[in-house]
Amino acid sequence: MTDYEAAILDVDGTIVRGGALIPGAEQGIRSLDRAGCDRLLVSNNPTSGTNHYGDRLESHGIDVDTTRILTSATLSASYLADTHPDETVYLVGSDALESILTAAGVTVTTDPDEADVVLGSFDESFSFGTLWESLQALENGTPFYGTDPDVTIPVDGGSMPGSGSILAAMEAVAGREPDAILGKPSAVAAETALERLESDPRRTLVVGDRLDTDIALGNRAGMTTAAVLTGVTDRTDVEDATGDFAPDHVLESLGDVESLL
Repeated sequence: MTDYEAAILDVDGTIVRGGALIPGAEQGIRSLDRAGCDRLLVSNNPTSGTNHYGDRLESHGIDVDTTRILTSATLSASYLADTHPDETVYLVGSDALESILTAAGVTVTTDPDEADVVLGSFDESFSFGTLWESLQALENGTPFYGTDPDVTIPVDGGSMPGSGSILAAMEAVAGREPDAILGKPSAVAAETALERLESDPRRTLVVGDRLDTDIALGNRAGMTTAAVLTGVTDRTDVEDATGDFAPDHVLESLGDVESLL
C-alpha cells in the first residue's frame, strides 16, 4: 500500500523528449496506476493545451484524461480570465498561446498602447521590435506576468531557448521582474494542481526533471519530490542543490518510481 494518493508528473524531460517516449516512462506510469495513485500531468509548455498531450501520449499507448492535464498556457489563461476580466492582455508569445487565451475569454492584443496587462512567453518570432514594444507596454506599472521560467526547452539532440530567456530580456528593459509566474513553480500552479486532484499535499508525489520548477513547486507546497535524470538535471546538479531545489529522492528515470510506492 503506497503512502501517496496522487502524483504530479512533468512531461517534457520526464515522460517524453521531443517526439520520443523516454525509456521507463510507460513502466513508471503503469506502476502509479497499479498503486492507485491519481495522476496529473503538469507541463510548462506554453504553446500547448490539454488535447496536445492527450493525443501525444495516446500515440505511445498511454491513456490520459485531458481533465488531468495542466500546461502553463492553460494555467495562464485561467488565471488571467479570473483575475483580469474585461482587460486587454498584450502578449509576447506564440499564436498557439493566443488561441488558448482567446478560447478562455481573454482579450489579446499586439498593440502596446492597448495593454492593460502584459504576458511574456516563448516566441519564435521574438525580435528587437518586439522587445521595444514590450517596453512600451510595461510602462506605468502595467501588471506583468510570465507563463513559465524555463530558460531552455529539451528537444531531440539538445535544447532550444524557452520562455525564461524571453522574460529575461523583457525584465532587463523594464527594470522589474514579472509580478508572477503562472506555470511551475508558482503557487498558482501548485494550488490548481492540488484542487484538480483533490489531494493532500502530504500524500502527493511530484516527479520531474527540473529542480527550479518541478522540485521547487513540490517542496514549497509541502509535497514529496523526486528528480529524474532523463532531462536537464544530472547528479552533480542534485548534489549541489539546496533549499527548495533539493529533491527528496533521485530516480534514474520515471520507470524507477515503483521504488517509492
